Amino acid sequence: MAAAQCAAPVMRRKRSWTGTPEIYFAKPIDNSRLVKVEDPQRSREMKQFGVALGCLFLLVMTFAWQHFKAIEYGYKIETLRAQRDGLAEMNRALRLEEASLRDPERIDALARKLGLQSPQAGQVMHMDTVSPEAATPVLASVTPVPMDSAR
Repeated sequence: MAAAQCAAPVMRRKRSWTGTPEIYFAKPIDNSRLVKVEDPQRSREMKQFGVALGCLFLLVMTFAWQHFKAIEYGYKIETLRAQRDGLAEMNRALRLEEASLRDPERIDALARKLGLQSPQAGQVMHMDTVSPEAATPVLASVTPVPMDSAR
């Protein structure tokens, strides 16, 4: 008998719905005759809230503006620093080139290549010597130079 109960499936009937049935009715509501009464306390609270929000907005915008300006100035400083370093390097290179071009030995070698000779005594006039009339300007003048025609 126990085997017969296990073999036969138990058939139970399921209910289609439980509880109370839900029925919806459409009920038209006419609110056109209602008039909203102004609440002065709520109005005052909303004005205070708006002012507080405005102040908070201005505070946040001021902070953001300062922050972004600081970042922008940082980039400008770095750009100017890099430009300054580049100019200092260029200045150093130009000073080195000037020093090499002013080398008297190089100038003498180039002059000898071009066939120039050392100046004779009395050919060189120094313009930066102090004259008795130091207040008057010094004008350039042409002085004849004796030339050797023994070439």
